[in-house]
Amino acid sequence: MSNTNVKVQEASHHLRVKDKVAVITGAGSGIGRASALHLARHGAKICLLDLNDDRSEDVEHKIKELGGDSLFVDTDVSDPKRIEQAIKAVVDRFGHIDIVFANAGINGTLSPIEDLTPDDWDKTLTTNLKGTFLTVKYAVPHMKKSGGSIIITSSINGNRSFSGFGMSAYSSSKAGQVAFAKMAALELARYKIRVNAICPGAIETNIGESTKPTPLLDKIKIPVEYPEGSQPLEHGPGQPEQVADLVLFLASQESSHISGTEIYIDGAETLL
Repeated sequence: MSNTNVKVQEASHHLRVKDKVAVITGAGSGIGRASALHLARHGAKICLLDLNDDRSEDVEHKIKELGGDSLFVDTDVSDPKRIEQAIKAVVDRFGHIDIVFANAGINGTLSPIEDLTPDDWDKTLTTNLKGTFLTVKYAVPHMKKSGGSIIITSSINGNRSFSGFGMSAYSSSKAGQVAFAKMAALELARYKIRVNAICPGAIETNIGESTKPTPLLDKIKIPVEYPEGSQPLEHGPGQPEQVADLVLFLASQESSHISGTEIYIDGAETLL
């Protein structure tokens, strides 16, 4: 065997999700974007589910530069019909689904409970929690035959940290995602489908674009003093690529005995 063939085989061996079909919601930016590129580097075929904008096209272009295969579907995760159609488009193209990364979400409106409108509450819960449910619901029938991994982006908020003033809707949606992951993990275990939730702390993403703070927040804020930097491990927010490493681990066979677990990735932020 030539040295070239040996090198090719070694390179292939290190592709941890080679030929797996990965569905990623919110894939156009932040954690979704970093994870899409990281999984593509490790051999996965990437299905980008996001709202149609230049960011999604950019991710598609970069995957092609990596020599990868991808499909973009313009999707609103809060819309059952669009999610169902998106999953159908994925299966029509690739035949099956191995990995689901339910990552899309918004911060929504930040407001005292008494001032938060029912519509703003519903928008956050519908996008974050219902969107996760819909993504998993329509993907599961296509994962039952061969098993796979479902990963849900939850948060430290609502699970280990409760000082996000005005974020009652967001935190409730994130706590709900962890409960949903545990229920799904047990229900789907017979099909060799693993379900886990990741709980990031402060990560440099563009989710702030979907945040709508109100001036009324000042009436409920409690001063919290931290030492220099809010994350002891790095003294600053984490990077999407660090979360992508965790997503790759949970998507790969290296985590084959992990299911129904929430994993915190916050640089020890919530231990302060």
